[in-house]
Amino acid sequence: MTQSGSPGRGSPRSERWAAVDAAIEAAAETAFAFLERLVAEPSTVGAERGAQDVVAAELTRLGLAVTELAVPDEVAGAAPAGVAQASYAGRPNVLGRLNPGGSPALLLNGHVDVVPAEAALWPSDPFTPVRSDGWLTGRGAGDMKGGFALGLLAVAGLRQAVPEALTGELSFLSVIEEECTGNGTLAACQAGVLGDAVIVMEPTDLDVLLGGIGVLWIEIEIDGVPAHAESADRARNPIRSVPAILRALAGFEDVLNDGDADPAFAGIARPYNVNPGTVRAGDWASSVPGRATLGVRVGFPRAWSPDEAFARVSAAIGAAGADDPWLAASPPVIRPTGFRAEGHALPAGHWLAEGMARAHLAATGTVPQRAAIGATTDARYYLNQFGTPALAYGPRARNIHAIGEAVELASIVTGAKALARFIAAFFDGEVIPA
Repeated sequence: MTQSGSPGRGSPRSERWAAVDAAIEAAAETAFAFLERLVAEPSTVGAERGAQDVVAAELTRLGLAVTELAVPDEVAGAAPAGVAQASYAGRPNVLGRLNPGGSPALLLNGHVDVVPAEAALWPSDPFTPVRSDGWLTGRGAGDMKGGFALGLLAVAGLRQAVPEALTGELSFLSVIEEECTGNGTLAACQAGVLGDAVIVMEPTDLDVLLGGIGVLWIEIEIDGVPAHAESADRARNPIRSVPAILRALAGFEDVLNDGDADPAFAGIARPYNVNPGTVRAGDWASSVPGRATLGVRVGFPRAWSPDEAFARVSAAIGAAGADDPWLAASPPVIRPTGFRAEGHALPAGHWLAEGMARAHLAATGTVPQRAAIGATTDARYYLNQFGTPALAYGPRARNIHAIGEAVELASIVTGAKALARFIAAFFDGEVIPA
């Protein structure tokens, strides 16, 4: 066995890693240009095709064998799958592979879908990437197209400097619907696209992200009695019941965060946020609307199933009728609408976490934090349903899901150097225990 973190056999470690680092630095501008092309594709849910084509072209350029994987509609049948947002026809995952069938097998996972941008609030077009002061700004630049650039830059550096280090199967999977269901990754898992370990290239600020909470999306529908505004006092405006629902959700959030603490999330003051993300009602100021609808994201503990989370939040919403007579007489309809995600956590001392931390230390001279997050990643499916160790590691980002989302370009290069060391050590037998 070679020295820990070495890219191959037969040459001094320092010289070989100097060559890999130089190759990564030389290819960085190409990776940034790829990232710009990817950000320029507005790959919101249902519109991922253009971005997947960009990914497929880059995988092909780097010498990976590329295939498309259909996402069957039936994947969304029940939790822990999410409720599908649209038909999956024409919305495939994209898979690139080196050395198919080789052993050990490593899978790099990333999602190409992005959240909507509220374009009117941005200072410029959110899908026109802008570089400034070492950052690249644009919707999806941080979450998580910057991770694509990092992962493929690591592969490019190894292919250029030490191709003999890539002895096992290396797969690069680009999935859809991570931001709302996770069904793209689940479909790929069900199709057998797995490995001995998985690195999800989410933005982690170059830390090792070990886990996430459970996440549920629900829609709360409040019916009213529509009318002309002249007779509003004799009608029933469902918007007036929204505050009671919001108070019930806030109380439920307090209960969640005051409960028994999960040691995996000890570093987070309030891991379980209940976020009303959308409110829709009416179409005319002089009309009493007939319906109000809230879209809510519910964070919940790992100990709960998605079905239990749905039952508990539904009960909390039902209690809103205690201070709103209309809700008591006409209870709101509550339905799941997207995520039905279980919580997940890889133990901090797991060999995969140890291997990624060593690789980061070797590349940077610093020890990365190992932590969990009050959100979720697709790593949950590998850990919970398919018994495959998985964690997230990726570049530094800011303002994700917000105005001015950006990724730090230097962190893409630094992260690529660390990931390259991990990949080489993984294939050299230095990560998986004997």
